[in-house]
Amino acid sequence: MTRRKAADGAGQIGRTAIQLGLAALLLYLVLIQPNHPAAMTFGALFVLPLELPAILLGLLALPPGPWSRLARVLLVAALAIVALLKAADHAMFTALGRGFNPVADLALIEAGLRLSTGAIGLALTLGAVVAALAIFAALIRALWWATGVWARVPMPSGTTRVAALASVLFAGVAVAEIGHAMGRWSLPLSPPGAAFTARMGVERVAMVRETLAELRAFKAAAADDPYAGRDDLLGAIDRDVLVIFVESYGRASLDTPLYADTHRATLQAAEARLSALGLSMRSGLLSAPTRGGQSWLSHATFANGLWVANQTSYGAVLSSGRQSLFHIASDAGFRTAAVMPQITLDWPEATLMGFETVLGAAELGYAGLPFNWVTMPDQFTFAALDRLLRDGGDPRPLFAQVATGSSHAPWVPVPEMVDWDAIGDGRIFNEMAAAGDPPEVVWRDRERVRDQYRQAVDYALNVVVDYAARHAADPPLIFVVGDHQAAGFVALDDRPDVPVHVIGPEALVAATADWGWEQGLVPGTGIAPRSMATMRDLILDSYSAAPERGGDS
Repeated sequence: MTRRKAADGAGQIGRTAIQLGLAALLLYLVLIQPNHPAAMTFGALFVLPLELPAILLGLLALPPGPWSRLARVLLVAALAIVALLKAADHAMFTALGRGFNPVADLALIEAGLRLSTGAIGLALTLGAVVAALAIFAALIRALWWATGVWARVPMPSGTTRVAALASVLFAGVAVAEIGHAMGRWSLPLSPPGAAFTARMGVERVAMVRETLAELRAFKAAAADDPYAGRDDLLGAIDRDVLVIFVESYGRASLDTPLYADTHRATLQAAEARLSALGLSMRSGLLSAPTRGGQSWLSHATFANGLWVANQTSYGAVLSSGRQSLFHIASDAGFRTAAVMPQITLDWPEATLMGFETVLGAAELGYAGLPFNWVTMPDQFTFAALDRLLRDGGDPRPLFAQVATGSSHAPWVPVPEMVDWDAIGDGRIFNEMAAAGDPPEVVWRDRERVRDQYRQAVDYALNVVVDYAARHAADPPLIFVVGDHQAAGFVALDDRPDVPVHVIGPEALVAATADWGWEQGLVPGTGIAPRSMATMRDLILDSYSAAPERGGDS
């Protein structure tokens, strides 16, 4: 009997030890969870999280009762939230090349779900959402179990205080490491590990505080506009103006060999073609406020002359009363419009941006098949622009923002150019829309993704050039702007810069001579990028003199 009791006791001790080990392993894995794709290495498994001994010793020191339960609730909540933030960071770094802002980026969840639905379908998207929620719920349950295992360990008399003191000691070491890692102070000796999870929590709290402060400052800056109330703006322009944002067209097209060989050749051929037709061109580089997505931040930065780098700033600029380039164009006698083929839902913000007319996917009249998430080929978009806005029915010149869509992910399939006169209602593109492998097949191979991206951007550039050539006899003033670089794993370039081109009559293009850009369609390697936020004021300064009579226009 005594032996059986001893065996049962030993078995219980063994089971308890296994539970303690598994609980500690779970907490360890949560604490070392990386928040960046580059940190997904085996080396991450061997980093000592300084929070772990502080947490385990703290749990051992908890007295039984309601305070123990409350401490565990707070600890599990903190760990679960930080784990969720790490996952959000990982997704944002992969897609947009930056971390997740808890204040500014919540509105991106809906946009991400819509993009996912277009890329992999509604059923798989819903399945992924349900799976993510189930995993998060399971994580919370597992953390509650793990903390309970350690909190229920009976401590011999007098050792509770020792455990508490040791927990405080390790917490102090972790705090010292956090301050050292954040550059707050230097340490004579580096602690043996890293408090990455705690540091990330501290950084996120600071980020929220800074974002709210930035929001207040942004509203003040938006209200302080030296151009407000002036009635002499844009008087030097006597024709239509098109601001064309080419989706995912970044500096990679100029500098990354995988893309530059194709895109530079396209630009050089286009330059020769447009020059022969009498058009003038200048090109430079702009620093965009986003990478990998969120085109609307670049649109808002360009139009408002303020750096709009997140959803908080975007909301602030819309509600600030700031006069965008399109508000000013409307006051100067232009018709203003937005041609946005990827807008498929209500867009109430459009009225706050200064657009008199908004042509989303439904209004453009495309009757063909979509190209996966892309609603229609760019060539149809430009044909609809002429048919709906530039048909001569309104005597006022047009000032329009046009966003391309064909070079948006997933870049499958890529359209081909057709005879402009044969476009009709778009059903001519149906065979192309159904061609090739679907995204879920192409996206298994990153090299295939990059090749599809190369082809898609080249198609978009060819459409824009062909459109400019078709109207060379009576050319509009065209600004062609990359909205942002593609995601880092596609662009293979972490810089936020994008090409910008101005195409049109010599007299109007010459007005940009002081902007530091070079003639032609290929910016030189020595050109320094300008902030995209300078564009509104550059345009207003350069085109606000009264037009000269009798000159070349």
